[in-house]
Amino acid sequence: MENTDTDKRPLDFIRQIITDDLNSGKHKQSITRFPPEPNGFLHIGHAKSICLNFGVAGEFNGICHLRFDDTNPSKEDVTYVESIQKDVKWLGFDWGEQIFFASDYFDKLYDFAVQLIESGHAFVCQLTPEQMREYRGTLTEPGKESPYRNRSVQENLALFQRMKNGDFPEGSHVLRAKIDMGSPNLNMRDPVIYRILKAHHHRTGDKWQIYPMYDYTHCLSDMLEGITHSLCTLEFQDHRPLYDWVLDTLKTPCHPKQIEFARLNLTYTVMSKRKLLQMVEGNYVDGWDDPRMLTISGLRRRGYTPASIRNFCKTIGIGKSDSRISMGVLENEIRNDLNVKAERRMCVLDPVKVIIDNFPDDRIEEVTGKNHPQDPDRGERSLPFTKELFIERDDFMEDPPKKYHRLGPGREVRLRYGYLIQYASHVKDEQTGEILEIHCTYDPESKGGTAPDGRKVKGTIHWVSAVKGVPVTVNMYDRLFKVEDPEEDKDIDFLEQLNPQSRIVLTQAIAEPALVLLQPGESVQFERQGYFCLDPVQPKKDNKFVFNRTVTLRDSWEKTS
Repeated sequence: MENTDTDKRPLDFIRQIITDDLNSGKHKQSITRFPPEPNGFLHIGHAKSICLNFGVAGEFNGICHLRFDDTNPSKEDVTYVESIQKDVKWLGFDWGEQIFFASDYFDKLYDFAVQLIESGHAFVCQLTPEQMREYRGTLTEPGKESPYRNRSVQENLALFQRMKNGDFPEGSHVLRAKIDMGSPNLNMRDPVIYRILKAHHHRTGDKWQIYPMYDYTHCLSDMLEGITHSLCTLEFQDHRPLYDWVLDTLKTPCHPKQIEFARLNLTYTVMSKRKLLQMVEGNYVDGWDDPRMLTISGLRRRGYTPASIRNFCKTIGIGKSDSRISMGVLENEIRNDLNVKAERRMCVLDPVKVIIDNFPDDRIEEVTGKNHPQDPDRGERSLPFTKELFIERDDFMEDPPKKYHRLGPGREVRLRYGYLIQYASHVKDEQTGEILEIHCTYDPESKGGTAPDGRKVKGTIHWVSAVKGVPVTVNMYDRLFKVEDPEEDKDIDFLEQLNPQSRIVLTQAIAEPALVLLQPGESVQFERQGYFCLDPVQPKKDNKFVFNRTVTLRDSWEKTS
């Protein structure tokens, strides 16, 4: 089968395996699956798996299933099911009618467990969890067989039926596969395949008192769906012998091939769903969709695009060994995407007033700004120019150094799309030293920023009319952690590594009027500032529009970290 990926790069090892299997006739069609557990929101690591599984299906004219591993109802919720479907579709993938749940197979999984008992390959064990850990052994010492290992088939069947009926309390009985307590692979030392869990299931209700374990469920679900290539991250490599043992022992008609690839590890974040949940429940962040979170919903709210995430996954590729990817790689992808897509606007984040002394008091003049300097087809917009303007506070210095090309005593600057202005004087608070206002004069013949006599002006700054500008709230989001690997030092709680500057809320920002025309979630570039989007969840708060910074114009962390 021909790979339709148009970038002509060499195939990664997974795509090469699929290509060889299709060319050899081993499979007529590739069938993959994305199998999330609905116990939390998806994050950027899941996006890598989504792009891989759905991506190869698209490239090889195959099929990708969406299957929910809903075998632990105590931690699962329909809210997570809905959010996962939303995230997968937002990334640009569609499973069509191929949506499944592990709970679809609970009856069959139970029947398979009975077969294992009948063939002498499974037994009911009554060791406590503490005893089971003790009996399991270590990496250097073999385990000990359970005293319940040699129960008769009839006794095991009766006990398993009673487990199903809810006759025993949680933790008192489990069903274990009978494999090899001396195996060097701990996963093969008579692993638990069923446990008692008296919890309401969001799909099956209270029908079941026992639920299958992931390793047992996963391989059989793959088999029942006819999956050809079961793509997993590297932590499941040591679980593959158990995957194969279950299918071989049951002599199933279909035996999918499990293939492992390196999971995504990204700097300045954590990928553990447990730790993400800890931050949510501890109110260290404002929910799963907090724009500082590397969840897909958080990235979406921050202004990341599906294309930027897909391109990121394509850029980092698929490998066989774990590595840590720089956050800058992800940020560069959204910069590249928004540089093309996002129109330009002006917003002053930390305003100081400029008064143009020789500009008429009540005059409102319209100047023209380009919506996208590199794309004339995007058109132009009008910007109201008035006697009183706002500029950035750091665009003025009382005693500027020689190479400072912005406004200061003796300096002339260009107001983008507007006029050239010359410093005249300034007023400051004598007690605090804060600059209150700056007085300038403008050159009436320099509209558009060009001096009529050809003189060169090096500095160009952005501005907003003080009369027509729109007050907005701007969330200056940054990386959630202050160190590259928050989990590296085991003696420090990862929560202590949170970046206290990961969100700075600016409440005095002033934007050009055109920003009120944006739709929730729409992105623009604030000239000289970065890329921002109108918050898609709460576009207005306290009667002001709310903007989230997606990313800076360049990677400032490369210089400071």
